[in-house]
Amino acid sequence: MQREIMTSIPFLSQPSVEAENTEADLAVAQNLKDTLDAHRNGCVGMAANMIGVSKRIIAFVDKELGDRITIMFNPHITARDGAYDTAEGCLSLRGERRTLRYQRIEVTYLDRRWRERHAAFTGFTAQIIQHEIDHCDGVII
Repeated sequence: MQREIMTSIPFLSQPSVEAENTEADLAVAQNLKDTLDAHRNGCVGMAANMIGVSKRIIAFVDKELGDRITIMFNPHITARDGAYDTAEGCLSLRGERRTLRYQRIEVTYLDRRWRERHAAFTGFTAQIIQHEIDHCDGVII
């Protein structure tokens, strides 16, 4: 189900809690996917707090997988390399802001079947994931 976009800075500034293997958190992931899909024309990633749920769940359009929406539960960056400065926008905020990103990252996360995964991402996909993990950490760029 598509959800409304959260724009409250105090809410978005709070770190999210770990997701759990529950029907409720799986439903949040589906709502996140549906909401991202509805905003695809101007958005490539979302975190659960952007739909008003303070859980470590992200969804992003994976360019390397044919623009498929990928879901990650409890993502954490474990390695990063190749720092660069960029400007990003956000569906929850107005305008663009400057931020530091990394060309290559490694992420540990849980998939929809609650299996632990570890993967490397580069380029724009890595940038999207970093932005969404910042949301999970309560970091607003």
